[in-house]
Amino acid sequence: MFFDPETWVAVAFVILMVVFGYVGVFKSAMTALDHRADRIKAELADATRLKEEAAKVLADYKARSATAEREAADIISNAKAEAERIAADAKAKMEDFVARRTKTAESKIALAEAQALADVRAAAAEAAVQAASTILSQSVKGQVADDLLAKGINEVRQKLN
Repeated sequence: MFFDPETWVAVAFVILMVVFGYVGVFKSAMTALDHRADRIKAELADATRLKEEAAKVLADYKARSATAEREAADIISNAKAEAERIAADAKAKMEDFVARRTKTAESKIALAEAQALADVRAAAAEAAVQAASTILSQSVKGQVADDLLAKGINEVRQKLN
C-alpha cells in the first residue's frame, strides 16, 4: 500500500491542503471569489439600471414621436382649413368682381341705350325740322314765311332737344 503511487499522491494532496490552509490560500481564494461575486452583482445592477434608462428613453422617444405626429396632423388640418378659407375668400372675391363687372356692363348698356335713344330723337327732330321747313317753304311765301319758318325751326329744336 505504501508503494502504490496513488497512495503517495493522496498523501501529497492532503499535505498540500494542510499547507494551503496554514498559509491562508483558502481565505484568499474565498475573498477573490467574494470580490468576483460582488463585481458580477454590480455589473448586473448596472445592466439593470441601463436597461431601465433605455426603457425610459424609448418611452420618451415614443411620446415625442406621438406628439410630433399629433402636431403634424394639426398642421395638416390647419393648412387644409386655411386652404379652404382662402378658396372661399377667393370665390367670394370672384363673385363680387363678377357682380361689379355685370353692374358696370349693365350701366354701360343703359348709357348706350340712352345715347341711342337721344340720337334717334335728335335724328327724328332733324327729320321733322327738315320736313316742316320743306312743307312751309312750299306753302308759305315771302318775308312772313321766312320769319315763321325760322321761328318754328327754333321752337321745334328747343322742344325736341
